[in-house]
Amino acid sequence: MEMKIKVNGMSCGHCKDRVEKGLAGLDGVTTVRVDLPSGTVTVEGDVSEELLRNALDELGYDYGGKA
Repeated sequence: MEMKIKVNGMSCGHCKDRVEKGLAGLDGVTTVRVDLPSGTVTVEGDVSEELLRNALDELGYDYGGKA
């Protein structure tokens, strides 16, 4: 399953790395791709939208819904 979501608050390479590593560590996630210019993250695997939202909140970023 692939899900593309908006993430508010990412502005630099450090943000990109932090979001990629944080989401990649979740159970069921196989791949995470961050596109900084568009502020989107593509997540592949078997993971719920709620789990992604909670993880982003813990990382200090705002979940912006499905892209």
